[in-house]
Amino acid sequence: MRISITDYAVGATLAGDLANTSPTVHGEALPTPDALTEFLAGHGLRLDAVADGRLPSDDDVREVHLLRREARGVVETETEDQAVAGGAVLAGRAGLRPVLERDTSGRWQWYVPTRPGAPLAEELATLIGIGLLGAVRALGHDRFRACAAPGCRGVFVDISRGGRRIYCRPDVCGNRINVANHRERRRHDSTAR
Repeated sequence: MRISITDYAVGATLAGDLANTSPTVHGEALPTPDALTEFLAGHGLRLDAVADGRLPSDDDVREVHLLRREARGVVETETEDQAVAGGAVLAGRAGLRPVLERDTSGRWQWYVPTRPGAPLAEELATLIGIGLLGAVRALGHDRFRACAAPGCRGVFVDISRGGRRIYCRPDVCGNRINVANHRERRRHDSTAR
């Protein structure tokens, strides 16, 4: 796998989304190798580009479950220095020294290749680590957040342009809050009459 240093959004998003697959957040979302394959595809990660193209195994699922705890730990760090230290540990799992290569448009770009034969979880750790380091550098540690929805234990890295995201899954947590607020307004309006 070749990980772009400048395209940190992929790894930063993956960090929060992976952490949120935990049974303590929204229920176990990665119970099987097929679920892991689908999760990776949903993040634009093709199996031919990770883990030497082999399909995930039950062992890969267990290792990714351990990785999601680590990713969550880095997103929940209290200080920027802690986030950088955690991101560096993850980035070093399978990451080799950065290389300068031309991209498809002919411009020079920095990439971190992963070592050949690295296990899937180690390649994902490197991708997440590079993403979290890039997010700290480009956006700051204050973009590492916990979901604002009551009762939700989700976390995320806000990579949005405006930096105003407050829910781990706006389509779920945000919508739930909006529906509750709407019902409360309707209830208030009907009792006010």
